[in-house]
Amino acid sequence: MEHRFESVSSVQKRLLDVDYLADEATASASFLADRLGKPILVEGPAGTGKTQLAKSVAEMLGARLLRLQCYEGLDEAKALYEWNYKKQLLRIQVENAQAAADAGSSTWQQMQDDIFTEDFLLSRPLLEAITAQDPVVLLIDEVDRVEIETEALLLEILSDYQVSIPELGTIKAKQIPLVFLTSNNTRELSEALKRRCLFLHMDYPDALREQQIIQTKLPEISQQLAEQVAAVVASIRALDLKKDPSISETLDWAQTLLLLGKQSIDTEVLDQTLTVLCKYRSDIEKVQKELVIT
Repeated sequence: MEHRFESVSSVQKRLLDVDYLADEATASASFLADRLGKPILVEGPAGTGKTQLAKSVAEMLGARLLRLQCYEGLDEAKALYEWNYKKQLLRIQVENAQAAADAGSSTWQQMQDDIFTEDFLLSRPLLEAITAQDPVVLLIDEVDRVEIETEALLLEILSDYQVSIPELGTIKAKQIPLVFLTSNNTRELSEALKRRCLFLHMDYPDALREQQIIQTKLPEISQQLAEQVAAVVASIRALDLKKDPSISETLDWAQTLLLLGKQSIDTEVLDQTLTVLCKYRSDIEKVQKELVIT
């Protein structure tokens, strides 16, 4: 199989070309996932850029992004495949009508062979990823939200990149997709799943790196304002809030300041725009009470 990346440094450069500032660990994990044919399990707090990593890799490769959003109750029909029952029923009705007109009859075996084909199969993200002819990136988002049974299904698919469908047999992957699993670590994932994945932990960036992210995404912002935004957000995250501001919320705040024509941040500006960063009343009150802008 042709490799997607030439080197770790090329991954960093190509991600930067699509405005994603990747550190060496992130670039290394992406490079090794391609070379080893293994999924990447990306763990860390919500809002640290885990999902955006998969989106940016797909963008830089010119690949199609297939996203499976995990949630409690996700089953095989939504993750893997299901049969198009309405289309099957319509086909049965047509076959019966035709058989009656011809004064004949179809056996159940004939009918079954006719309706359980790929024409009646509805592919969901997992099946679509391994049967795709074009380059794809598979994002399995918030995998820690699914039950153990669904995790076992993912394990089966990601181990051999093949699917067993009783009516059709085993469908093997036409290619090994680049796979990202994200987890906010709300529950412990199984050791079996972790063994089959490369591991990448993503935390909130330090103030300097967040400043670089701000300037990459918002080139029109001044260095002074970008530094101040990053410093204030770092101070807010240190306050043990109910929900820390995500990187995307930091960018939203910086853009808000630009739209309002603010060149610096003081207490009045922070109070005026704090709801862009904090989404709980208790967090807003804590920031207003404890954070001092100097």
